[in-house]
Amino acid sequence: MTATPTAVTSRDNPLLKRLRLLAHDSTAYRKLGQVWFEGDHLCRALLARGQRPATAVFTESFWPQAPHDLRDAADHVVTIPDALMAGISGLESPAGVGFVWELPVAAALQGGQATVVLDRLQDAGNVGSILRSAAAFGFGQVLALKGTAALWSPKVVRAGMGAHFGLRLIEGLAVDDLAALDVPLLVTSSHQGDWLHQAQLPWPCAWVLGHEGQGVSEALMARAGAFVRIAQPGGEESLNVAAAAAICLHASAAPRTN
Repeated sequence: MTATPTAVTSRDNPLLKRLRLLAHDSTAYRKLGQVWFEGDHLCRALLARGQRPATAVFTESFWPQAPHDLRDAADHVVTIPDALMAGISGLESPAGVGFVWELPVAAALQGGQATVVLDRLQDAGNVGSILRSAAAFGFGQVLALKGTAALWSPKVVRAGMGAHFGLRLIEGLAVDDLAALDVPLLVTSSHQGDWLHQAQLPWPCAWVLGHEGQGVSEALMARAGAFVRIAQPGGEESLNVAAAAAICLHASAAPRTN
């Protein structure tokens, strides 16, 4: 049964203040324990994973035409003027709906799992794109070392396009924490290791992806089980880390695809 919406019209309302913080502060989710998902795609991705938002927020113009699955998604439903949603939104064209979701308790690292390790990646778009590739190619666990862009930040969430909900995400780790993985660490390199298209890739494994400028740290290089090179016949010096991740993760996944 659809909840009766509460109309909120003041920009100083505590809920709207919280939404603005969640929408624009990359680490607010850590302090508030909530994530803001804006737009039909992300909201439906949350529902598709069997999750339920704490609050559903609709613009006044969208509410009358909103589909029933979105209307019925939360027990607490709020409508706000379109102009107030525009003041919250991080999108060029503000959406008509957004969900507030209670962030689950941080998951524990699991050994023996196909994993992606992010070593101080800075660009939110790269991080979100890698999460999408991880989910698509069967890497269910993503570990972010200290210095990596916040995994649940608004920009990473938007770039992830719903991939977050299918992954075990753990952040703030140190290099020594990776000892619990108990799978080979594979590190891409431009100058050493086997060619990716010729390499015998172990499964499960953990692909290590490093800082956009500095690459993988020396501490992680020392732990590598193998180094792998991606053939670049066009002669470019290097690939964007998100592109390299997609190529490597697909190479691991392809032999297991029927």
